[in-house]
Amino acid sequence: MSHSFADGALLLSIADDVALLTLNRPDKRNALTQAMWRALPRAIETVANDPAAKVLAVTGAGGAFAAGADIGEFETVYATRDSAAAYAAEIAEAMEALADLSKPTIAAISGPCVGGGLGLALCCDIRMASEKAKLGITPGKLGLMYSLGDTRRLVEAVGPSTAKDILYTGRILSAQEALSLRLIDAVCSPEDLDGAVAAKAQAIASASQWSARRTKAVVRRILDGQTQDDDTTRAWFLDSLEGEDFLEGRDAFLQKRTPTFPYR
Repeated sequence: MSHSFADGALLLSIADDVALLTLNRPDKRNALTQAMWRALPRAIETVANDPAAKVLAVTGAGGAFAAGADIGEFETVYATRDSAAAYAAEIAEAMEALADLSKPTIAAISGPCVGGGLGLALCCDIRMASEKAKLGITPGKLGLMYSLGDTRRLVEAVGPSTAKDILYTGRILSAQEALSLRLIDAVCSPEDLDGAVAAKAQAIASASQWSARRTKAVVRRILDGQTQDDDTTRAWFLDSLEGEDFLEGRDAFLQKRTPTFPYR
């Protein structure tokens, strides 16, 4: 199944349990327009509501992930304080839609992944990159600042001092340096990236989706500062013991077969 958003600048396909969202402006290195930011929540909602999609992978067309927000629109979107606030709210809504998706997400990063592009990648659970990828966040070179939500996700990934270094300098990182800083989780050769992402997506899709989604929710609570179980997390644990995925997983283990988890 295929969907198109923002006049084809966002393409969504769903097959074999995996949704693939492609940023599709290769002639502009997939720089994100206001129309794309506005359409992203609808694309994410489509993934959330489709039981055929267990995992979402986000990628870019033409050998780039995304070179950031489209600077060609800055004169218009930042024309007034009100227009700037509205534009920032649209970007924040798009970022939060991806970050808050209950299903597991993977960023497949080729070429430039800068500014808002890296912001989107940081909204994904796992980031896998080509060894030719270039990553950075450059508001310091434009006299801008990164939003609190985007900055928080960067700090969660690399820690406060490294986040400050990246933001203060606006420098561009190689894939290997990004890996050493834990900004990304894996580096592949350019020709192997798509296959590695597909294999990771299938490995996640073949496991229990009930477990994956509750795990994602628990990790979010930990990052938000929760340190002890509460009534909700205790209920989730007990629910798991009564769930159909646990019954299938237990039986498959005892019968020495591969489980087929029913939850979607």
